[in-house]
Amino acid sequence: MAKAAAGGGADSSVADQLRRLGMKGVLVQMAERGQLFDLKCEMPQCYHHKGRAAFDPVAKTRTKWAPSPDHYPTLKSAGGHLRPENVRLSHTECNQRDYTRRKQIGTLLAKGKSLAEIAETLNRKDVPPAHGTNRWTAAMVRKAYVS
Repeated sequence: MAKAAAGGGADSSVADQLRRLGMKGVLVQMAERGQLFDLKCEMPQCYHHKGRAAFDPVAKTRTKWAPSPDHYPTLKSAGGHLRPENVRLSHTECNQRDYTRRKQIGTLLAKGKSLAEIAETLNRKDVPPAHGTNRWTAAMVRKAYVS
């Protein structure tokens, strides 16, 4: 569990955990400022089979379960920057899957497809839905797009 540092209320234990994993930059800065409470994937859907708190160390070739700063709420492709007000902690894989889904869904929305039609398309293409489900629904498509 996180421990607050004396004086500023900053969370040094999360920052130390991130550093031990090889992280630098905005995520460590956020933890030092008390803006990250736990070392857990903050994506709406985490895909790690060991859970949100399991991270691999950062290596030269980043593994899919290494920590990664996710541009949120403004995606990098939409001009978002890695600043504390626009970052959440993720696994590299969870970040990539989220981005891929948003792009797929956004492209189909731009073509005028309904959420139900998009769900049918994703199911037909065997795109994996959220954990615990076996088929996309219109509601799941909307949630995946706006989360």
